[in-house]
Amino acid sequence: MNNLNVAKIQLNGSTYEINNGTNLNELLNKLKIQKNKVAIEVNGEIIEKNKYSNLTLSKNDRVEIVHFIGGGWFYGRYIYHSK
Repeated sequence: MNNLNVAKIQLNGSTYEINNGTNLNELLNKLKIQKNKVAIEVNGEIIEKNKYSNLTLSKNDRVEIVHFIGGGWFYGRYIYHSK
């Protein structure tokens, strides 16, 4: 990526580069993640799925993506089972 068009964000605790102007839908597409299988938090706020295309990410944003799997949910390298 051209450094002038790059923003670094924190994605699940790791530095990740995106193009300036990237929204949450575009980030999910880049990561090949279906939006109906995740919950996303940006800077400590849970974002409703219908707002993904309107939320443009900015430099240093903190993004947490939680994947739902059968019987629980997946965050990073860990699987948490619902009780």
